[in-house]
Amino acid sequence: MIKIYTQAEQGHRWLQQYQGRQPVFACVLGFTETGLIEGISAAGRTPHDRQFTAIADAEFLYSGPAPDPKYPLPPLHAGASPVLISRAVVEALSLPLYLFNAGLPQPPSVPTIDLGGAWARCLTSGNALEMAKVRHLFDLGLIWGEKLAAVSSEGLIVIGECVVGGTTTALAVLTGLGISAAGKVNSSHVTCNHAQKWALVQTGLERAGFWRPGEWQIATSAEIQNPKSKIRNPKSPDPLQVVAAVGDPMQVAVAGIALAASCTSGVMLAGGTQMLAVYALIQAIAKEYSLAWKPENIVVGTTRWVVDDSSGDTVGLAQMVGSVPLLATQLSFATSRYVQLQAYEQGYVKEGMGAGGCAIAAHLYAGWNQTELLQAVEALVERYCA
Repeated sequence: MIKIYTQAEQGHRWLQQYQGRQPVFACVLGFTETGLIEGISAAGRTPHDRQFTAIADAEFLYSGPAPDPKYPLPPLHAGASPVLISRAVVEALSLPLYLFNAGLPQPPSVPTIDLGGAWARCLTSGNALEMAKVRHLFDLGLIWGEKLAAVSSEGLIVIGECVVGGTTTALAVLTGLGISAAGKVNSSHVTCNHAQKWALVQTGLERAGFWRPGEWQIATSAEIQNPKSKIRNPKSPDPLQVVAAVGDPMQVAVAGIALAASCTSGVMLAGGTQMLAVYALIQAIAKEYSLAWKPENIVVGTTRWVVDDSSGDTVGLAQMVGSVPLLATQLSFATSRYVQLQAYEQGYVKEGMGAGGCAIAAHLYAGWNQTELLQAVEALVERYCA
């Protein structure tokens, strides 16, 4: 039920070390105005819907199905929110849950830990976040990484996220760090909107002063689908400055949490493209600021739907980012009695709210198989639809 796609030996050691241990689940919420661009994301049918995706998912993750939610799960073009997977696991296995507000446009309706951040402006501005906020979020992340490691008696922390438009800010940060991620990232669309993402990223990096024709290798439209070589930024900017220019508040908060927690605990970055960007950010920050961390304690965990997405290249991206094991749950909804779940098999939604990491945790901690996990998710869907 868990497949390792990169760094197999390190991944096997990690799985063996944390098998049977109850994880703490932390989910970091953020917002970027990039998510309001028409067509950029399918995590909400309209830009208006997408303003409330993170707080609606947080409410559902915390409370489960409710007859009169303050923020109902937003309608999607197809499929259902991945929070159904996360909630099914958290509820059934009684996982300790920590919700963090790294920067949202309105207060969540359920208890969260406020990191004192801010939501990000559109990455095309080249000035997504104030540098002071980025540093603050990272510093608070370091503090909370130590705290979560201290309260995790089993020494395992699963970190999820919810940022609509976050795969585009992930592409921007990866590119700003010198990784040619164009054409490799995923999205909530059935077929990734690479050209749209790439155009936005180039605009943001140029306005930030990181993208200068003649200094950078700019990918052609053909290379967007299959980039051949690494994009080079001769300036090697401070990674925190890259986040401030084109990133989102979740990225730097999770980087701080994971970096600090890795010193004493196992960490699973629960997500695909976005968490690979966070891992790349951790590497760059640790190098830039000479910070101690233990990369052998960190893995990235996602869903089969992300890894199998033919319009992206998650495995190739993980290999480019560095020596991080990429794991994926082999959960399938092919036999589900709910059309909303079957949509995952057609490429809709794929991941979010730590869904893949929670599914991996269910296999690892409780030994759940395909049938048990599917039944838990379907039981929750039945209550939700009642």
